[in-house]
Amino acid sequence: MIILNFTDKIREIIKKHSLINATSHEGEANVGVVLGRVLGERAELRKKAKELKEFVSTIVFEINQLTIEEQMSLLTEKWPDSIQVTEEKQQKTLPPLKNVKKFKKIVTRFSPNPDCTLHLGSVRAIVLSHDYAKMYNGDFILRFEDTDPRLKKSSLEFYDMIRDDLRWLKCEWNSEYIQSDRIQIYYEHARKLLEIGGAYVCTCEPEKFREKILAKKNCECRTLSTIDNLSRWNKMLDGGYHEGEAVVRIKTEIDHPNPAIRDWPALRIIDMKKTPHPRVGEKYSVWPLYNFSAGIDDHLLGITHIIRGKEHLTNRDRQLYLYKHLSWIYPESIHYGRLKVEGTTLSKSKIMVMINEKTVDGLDDPRLATLVALRRRGITPDALRTIAYEVGPRPVDATLSWENIFAINRKIIDPTSNRYFFIDDSIELIVKGVNESQIANLLLNPNDKSKGFRTLRIIPKNNSVKLLISRKDHEICTKGHTRLIGLFNIEYISSDEKTVYTKFHSKDHNEARKLGAPLIHWLPVEGNIKSEIIMPDAKRLSGLVEPMFDEKSDNTIQLVRFGFARIDHIEDEFVRFYYSHV
Repeated sequence: MIILNFTDKIREIIKKHSLINATSHEGEANVGVVLGRVLGERAELRKKAKELKEFVSTIVFEINQLTIEEQMSLLTEKWPDSIQVTEEKQQKTLPPLKNVKKFKKIVTRFSPNPDCTLHLGSVRAIVLSHDYAKMYNGDFILRFEDTDPRLKKSSLEFYDMIRDDLRWLKCEWNSEYIQSDRIQIYYEHARKLLEIGGAYVCTCEPEKFREKILAKKNCECRTLSTIDNLSRWNKMLDGGYHEGEAVVRIKTEIDHPNPAIRDWPALRIIDMKKTPHPRVGEKYSVWPLYNFSAGIDDHLLGITHIIRGKEHLTNRDRQLYLYKHLSWIYPESIHYGRLKVEGTTLSKSKIMVMINEKTVDGLDDPRLATLVALRRRGITPDALRTIAYEVGPRPVDATLSWENIFAINRKIIDPTSNRYFFIDDSIELIVKGVNESQIANLLLNPNDKSKGFRTLRIIPKNNSVKLLISRKDHEICTKGHTRLIGLFNIEYISSDEKTVYTKFHSKDHNEARKLGAPLIHWLPVEGNIKSEIIMPDAKRLSGLVEPMFDEKSDNTIQLVRFGFARIDHIEDEFVRFYYSHV
């Protein structure tokens, strides 16, 4: 045979890659992966790829017969450098933070507005901020920014949902702050800025102020004395102004190249009778805007590194004036690029519109990219962390595809997911010529043989058995020979819309290979569990699943030839799944 011409050196290369692949996948090397690695190292063998694949299959079979301890021992003995390379490749790391030595302790923060639950676009800020803090034995702070009761209305349910999301992501925080509890702190700093001339109270009509600022001209309020500004400030606090009549502004260069930075607003008046705050009600009428409250807190809470999107670059420039007036040093800031997910909105406002208009069935609807929806579908926190690391803190924009997300998740859940047969649109399969009871012993998890088998027993009547198969497999059966997974091989006779008639051909799996028989899954007629699968488009598929052993809600399983799914709910004779991906 041609394969005998492959040298011992080629055999050693194949053996090396087989061991690397096997030790990385719980003792099971994959022929295709190993073949690809070998051809990548020895491109001249591509002309003999067919013969090489047979040779690779033989060696992979030999390696897979070893225990993982024996595999690791061989790899350590002969190719120790490969172990290091494998570990480095699997262990993704973050680039170091800049100017770490300037600080006694690294402190980062995640600062959500509790006006919606978190979504996929929030993951990078959470994971990077948390993991960088832990990388340097620092602190990670959770800070709720809830000081806009008019436009970004907070809701009590979202505070707890956000906390749950962070715990699910394995991003526990060292301390928590809620800005609506810190209003008096912001008042103190506003007064100080008015006293030192870093701010002023503006009562100009918004449109007139805008005209002047665009023309790089002062408004009349900017030159008021400290006494006048403090008098106006007290009047704001005492309810002497109505909503929109007075604003505290931070002084900047009036001719700054960016008009949005010129004398930016720091605090304003809100009519709390119209929009009471969910936590403090109507207690305050003067509320800080984002740049003021966030800027004050970042300093007071000792934040050393701010990790956020590049849409905040203008906010940084605004806050630099605040820090200059107060003689503070601005934290190190990292601004990463925008993240998009193909075919999905990451806009909180659009998500809430969809909820309110009932075009989706709640925040965990599978059509959304909220974390609660991803969690319900069986997307793991480890997969999201991997994505955050891969995208990283780079300033360039990135677009994720669902295929990429699913591929990462699949690598994580495949080794631990038990296998089961599921049929959503069943038709009968009659197999004639079956004289004895048949037992199908199917591995519960091919990646972990210690989990044992699941057993399906078939008892014939009148030398035939009745089974259930998926309607979409009807055409496969008509081609000739078919292998029923774990059971036997059948030969097609005839069919109608409700039934496929076949006869027993042979038992051996190798015979199916010789025949080129495709494999399909099946179910016995009795003893199955009624089930429902919620698909990514929210459609519901009713079907049957084989009896499950020791499965619990929240487990992820693989439905053979259908895809991965998370168990959402189990009753005595019913199970509901949320489909994950193939």
